[in-house]
Amino acid sequence: MSPNTQNENQKNEFSFITKYKENQRIQELGLRFIYLIIVIVGAIFTLAPIVWMISTSLKTDGAVMIMPPQWVPSPLRFENYLEALNFMNGGRVYLNTFFISFASILGQIFACTLVGFGFARIKVPGRNFLFILVLTGFMLPPQVTLIPQFIMFSKLNWIDTYLPLIVPEFMGAPFLIFLARQFFLTIPFEMDESAKMDGCGYWGIYWRLILPLSKPVIGIVAIQTFMNTWNEFLKPLIFINSSEKYTVALALQNFTADYGMTPWHLLMAASLTALLPCILLFFLAQRYFIQGIVITGVKG
Repeated sequence: MSPNTQNENQKNEFSFITKYKENQRIQELGLRFIYLIIVIVGAIFTLAPIVWMISTSLKTDGAVMIMPPQWVPSPLRFENYLEALNFMNGGRVYLNTFFISFASILGQIFACTLVGFGFARIKVPGRNFLFILVLTGFMLPPQVTLIPQFIMFSKLNWIDTYLPLIVPEFMGAPFLIFLARQFFLTIPFEMDESAKMDGCGYWGIYWRLILPLSKPVIGIVAIQTFMNTWNEFLKPLIFINSSEKYTVALALQNFTADYGMTPWHLLMAASLTALLPCILLFFLAQRYFIQGIVITGVKG
């Protein structure tokens, strides 16, 4: 083969590789563009209700039902938020809900981490069977237990108090116990042996060793408990009678009950103020939430 023919073949091969890489790059850019369009469309559908809530919360009562919708209200009525908070007795309602939520968080953290520690680190006969019994709580709708709970709490004279909303949280939740157990299984067992050699019992291992290493799963328990408690409507509706003890969910329901016709502009303003703590909590604690989900896994 002559040198000229060899050089020409090398040039053709180089040209073919270059075109192949260019076509591959174009295909990758096309796929990225398609993915971007899908994400943008999904974001629009996801954010549209929130944008509509914000827009409605700044309208007058008569401008709410105008068609086509007026996305940018004129004039902007920021006083809707003050009027909504005054109507729902916002200061008292939010204080009540924060108190119940933080008390529930303490109860769930203590119960779920303690029970999860027992299932993960203490080897006793029947441990796995008991854990399966705990997991069966997933299949039991909470509404099924409301009537027995109401009868029990009424006999204890706990109706119209916060005790029915707080005390059960100190018994733990099956899903959160499962997450705690799975996380504790990722901590090396050699650390337990070292702690025992230093004179620690199970309580010392739990309190001094496991809990300080469990910030991610504690963050998950705290976030999940806060979200569930903050948005809970049925239990406060059943157990709370006095308006001064209302939670945020019950206070929002009053907009329909007391006004007759729903004042959508005030309801949306109140709903946004109720949504704000959950959004702030997620953004402030999302690092622990994501880290805990990744580390927990499905071991054992």
